[in-house]
Amino acid sequence: MDGAYDLLVIGGGINGAGIARDAAGRGAKVLLVEKDDLASHTSSASTKLVHGGLRYLEHYEFRLVRESLIERERLLGLAPHIIRPLRFVLPHDKGLRPKWMLRLGLFLYDHISGRKVLPPTSVVNLRDAPHAGVLEDRLITGYEYSDCWVEDARLVVLNALDAKERGADIRTRTECIGLERHADHWTARLRDTSGTESEITANVVVNAAGPWVDAVLGKAIPAERHQNLRLVKGSHLVFPKLYEHDRCYIFQNGDGRIVFAIPYEREFTLVGTTDVLFTGDADRIAISDEESRYICDAINEYLCVDVTPEQAVWSYAGVRPLYDDKSASNSTVTRDYVFELDDRGGAPILSIFGGKITTFRKLAEHALEKLGGLGGAAWTGDAVLPGGDMPAGGPADWLPAYEWAADRFGAATVERLLRAYGSRIEAIIGTQDNPADPGEQIAPGLFEAELHYLRNVEFAHSAEDVLWRRSKLGLHLPADAPAKIADWFAQTRT
Repeated sequence: MDGAYDLLVIGGGINGAGIARDAAGRGAKVLLVEKDDLASHTSSASTKLVHGGLRYLEHYEFRLVRESLIERERLLGLAPHIIRPLRFVLPHDKGLRPKWMLRLGLFLYDHISGRKVLPPTSVVNLRDAPHAGVLEDRLITGYEYSDCWVEDARLVVLNALDAKERGADIRTRTECIGLERHADHWTARLRDTSGTESEITANVVVNAAGPWVDAVLGKAIPAERHQNLRLVKGSHLVFPKLYEHDRCYIFQNGDGRIVFAIPYEREFTLVGTTDVLFTGDADRIAISDEESRYICDAINEYLCVDVTPEQAVWSYAGVRPLYDDKSASNSTVTRDYVFELDDRGGAPILSIFGGKITTFRKLAEHALEKLGGLGGAAWTGDAVLPGGDMPAGGPADWLPAYEWAADRFGAATVERLLRAYGSRIEAIIGTQDNPADPGEQIAPGLFEAELHYLRNVEFAHSAEDVLWRRSKLGLHLPADAPAKIADWFAQTRT
C-alpha cells in the first residue's frame, strides 16, 4: 500500500486542482492524480475569460451569472499576475437582438453582483476611433463593458502548486485504473507512465475527471449505467493581429450564438468559440473544417478585414463536460456545475459535472461543504495564489523594480516572467542583491533558470508542457524550439 489519504481527487483540471487546494488548506491529507499533464484538456482549451457569461442571462441563469461576476472581481485580486481587466465592445446590429435587450442585459450585468473595481458599461460610437476602419460601416452604435482575461492553464498549475505547498500530494501522469469501495474508505489502483502500479486508500473520492467523469464512475460503481454528460466541443482560431487597438469584440450571430475576437499574446487575435456535440475520443480533439469556416464567417460579418481558415497560425479545441439537462440546443445546456454524491453502502464519492473557469473557487467550497468540510472551514476567499502578492497595479507598474534583471534576461523576457509568475519571479531571476545565473538560453527568451523552475516546482515534464500550458511561447519561438526543449528535459532528467 502506497499511502492513506483523507481525500483522493481524480482529475487535474481547474475543478480538481481547486478542490485539492481548498481541502489541503483545511488540513486534509490530499492526493490528486491526473493521467496527463495538469490542464492538458478542457482547462487549457477555454476562451480564457474570467467573466459572468453575458449570454447566460438570456437563459435566466441569474444565480450562475451573479456568482461568476462576484468571483470575477475576487479572482482579479487573488491572481493579478495572470488575470487582467478587459473591455469588450458589443456592436448593435439590425435584425438581431434589439437595443433595449442589450441595454437591459448590460444593466443587469453591471448591477447584480455589486461590482466595485471594474468600470461600468458605456455607449460607444463605432464610427469613431479606434473602431472606425475596423468594423463594417453599417455598425454605428456599440456597448463597451468589462470582463477579465485569464491564463487558464497557469491558473490550474498555481492551484496545484498551492495545494502542494499546503501538504497535498500532486501526481501528474498517473491514472486511476481501479476503485474499490469499502465501508469507510476506498482502495484505488494507480498507474504511472512507466507502467508501475501502486495502491492507496482514501476516505473520500472526488471525481473531477471532466470528460471522463462517467468513466471513473464506471470503475467506482460498475453495476450501474452512467450517462450524465453532454460533451460540447468548443474550438478557437488564432490569427496574426487583425486590428491594432486593445479592445475585445463580442459579435452576435444570426443563429443566436456569439463569437469573441480578443487581442492575444501581443501579436495575435484569438477568435472563437463553437458549440458542437462531441461523441468521439476525448483524448483526440481538433477543430473541424466546418467549425473553422463557421468562425471565419462569423467574424467576417463584422470586421472590415476578411479572414480564411488558412490564415490561422494556430487552432485549439476542447470539450466542455456539461451536465446533460436534456436541453434541445448545445448552446442552452447549463454551464452551471452539478454535484452527484453517492454514499450508498460505503465510503462516499462526489462527482463534478460542468462548471466554468470563473467559478472554480466557489465550486471547490461548495464541494467541500457537500462533504462536510473535511474538518476545516472555508478559507480561499482572500488567499492569494502563488505569485499574486504583488502591489496594486499590473506588470507595467511592477517592471521598474526588476529593471536590474534586463541585462541578464532581456527586458521583454522579464516582463513576460512577471506576467506569468508575479512575485515568484525571484525564484527564477533572483534578487538585485543576489541575481540568479540565467544558464544557457535554450530558445529566444527561454533560459535554463526558468526551465529548472518549471520542472522542479510547476510539474512540467515536456516541451509541450512548457510551450503550450505553462506559457504560450509556442506561438513565438522558432520551429526548432520544441526539439531543443525536449533535449534539455532528456539531458537533465534525474
